[in-house]
Amino acid sequence: MNRSEEKNIQRLLVLQQRGRGETKTAGIKAYGQDRFHIDLVSVEERLPAVIEDTSAYLPETIDADLVLDYLAHPDLSCDLADKCRDRGIPVIASGKKYKNRWVYTPPICCALPRQADAGPYGQRFGYPEFAVTLSADNRIKDVRVVRGAPCGASWKAAEKMRGLPASDAVVRIGLETQFFCSADPAGWDPLWGKSPVHLAADLHAHAFIKAVEEGRKR
Repeated sequence: MNRSEEKNIQRLLVLQQRGRGETKTAGIKAYGQDRFHIDLVSVEERLPAVIEDTSAYLPETIDADLVLDYLAHPDLSCDLADKCRDRGIPVIASGKKYKNRWVYTPPICCALPRQADAGPYGQRFGYPEFAVTLSADNRIKDVRVVRGAPCGASWKAAEKMRGLPASDAVVRIGLETQFFCSADPAGWDPLWGKSPVHLAADLHAHAFIKAVEEGRKR
């Protein structure tokens, strides 16, 4: 058993192009409760439209518990998925389309379902979950983020909710999430009919409404 296993630390391999994974990596470090060891592989050069041999850009061997794919080039992502499949390593590649049972492809990072077999990462990051405490006058007394976006938007938006009337907070959480979200606002998903940023706002709003309702029952 290695040192990481002794401390129950999950080893993440993050592959990115031109900084696409920087905010997520920073968020995992900031809000991951010291449960993750991150190795980062960055591809910075301009790439041809078609890459027949991706070995110059991908690690020769992959030694990780989970791989996060923030690559933009489809040839790199495709070959990465195949390498991980051969080693039985799960991959999270948000917004991508694969027919590969090793790869989870939620439309955005904060849409990863809890049932995804992603270990500690999946317990901490993905579809948002909040625990809300209300004051006697129905204001947000406290908010705890149980599970949130790897970019950290869930935690940053939640901080803004404290002291607000609950009726205002369930609307405001979506707006604040959009402000802190690192997804590309120019993207548009025809299936969802929304940009990634608007989808993130909706997911957080629904999760916060549920948390407020549960807070009222306590």
